[in-house]
Amino acid sequence: MKRITRDRRLTPEEVAKYKAIREQVAEELPELIARHYERMAALDQVDELLRKLKAAREEKGLSLADLTELTGMDRSALSKLETGQRPNPTVETLVRYAEAVGKRLVVSLADA
Repeated sequence: MKRITRDRRLTPEEVAKYKAIREQVAEELPELIARHYERMAALDQVDELLRKLKAAREEKGLSLADLTELTGMDRSALSKLETGQRPNPTVETLVRYAEAVGKRLVVSLADA
């Protein structure tokens, strides 16, 4: 991180303001990091779901072109979905894909 240099000294009010901000950041940082890891775990679950859908497609011997016809979705969109280039698919997209490969998408709610 680049250090910022000033040609004047900070006023006592500025020093107090910056100190309060640093304290607030230090207080909130552990919770922010924990929330980040929870979100990353959720994304890992989506990645695992996409791997399973792709495996189901391949198991049925379907190409992306076949899936395009079954889902009505664009072939490039399906490819991006499978390769993780589309990191936040909609539930509708996942349902259409799952139905096309003979699966059913089940969503559940769990306590945090």
